[in-house]
Amino acid sequence: MTIAVILAGGTGKRMGAQVPKQFLKVGEKTIIEFTIDAFEQNALVDTIAVVMHQDYFTTMENIIANSKWNKVRAIISGGTERSDSSYNAIRFFSNHKDAKIIFHDAVRPMVSDSAIDNVIKALDRFNAVMTAIPTTDTIAVAEGGFVKSIPDRNTLMRVQTPQAFRFETIKEAYDIALTDPGFVCTDDCGVVKKYLPDEPIAIIRGDERNIKITYPEDLKYLKE
Repeated sequence: MTIAVILAGGTGKRMGAQVPKQFLKVGEKTIIEFTIDAFEQNALVDTIAVVMHQDYFTTMENIIANSKWNKVRAIISGGTERSDSSYNAIRFFSNHKDAKIIFHDAVRPMVSDSAIDNVIKALDRFNAVMTAIPTTDTIAVAEGGFVKSIPDRNTLMRVQTPQAFRFETIKEAYDIALTDPGFVCTDDCGVVKKYLPDEPIAIIRGDERNIKITYPEDLKYLKE
């Protein structure tokens, strides 16, 4: 089984809207509908789950009821942090130990079918897969308002989702992470890297169009 988990727990404060940005409409559809459509239409995805704050369960249930989706099987309560939401999904699917599981940001609605295919197929060879694109900008490490260092940009990549895992790998990483009182992480591959340091994380080339909708001006890209 291949499970796609759509992470929709954000409140979208930087967007400045009255509702979380995943529920903003672009034309006739909300952002999250564009995102779920991409996974619904992908031939390799079997099941879709949405993770979000309980306050918006009814909103999501109404969207699902008015859709033609067949793969959306669950709405799962999110947590305080992104990592909490991911782990709630892992616990929900704990009976599917042989599954492939994909995590994707609800506000990356322009994910391509090929990007989804590529991370799923990569799990035939690896246990953890990241989507990323090379940075074209020079990146400075800042400390106290000053430049601490400037890494070689040829070694740097901008991380995207989807990120994909063999279920047992990501579960083991999170099980270890949750024993660490100082655990803080904003990225699922980051959990594997920190707590299963010997586990290779394959990088699949991402797509410049697969942006994360963050600010109002980002909506214009979805309209194109």
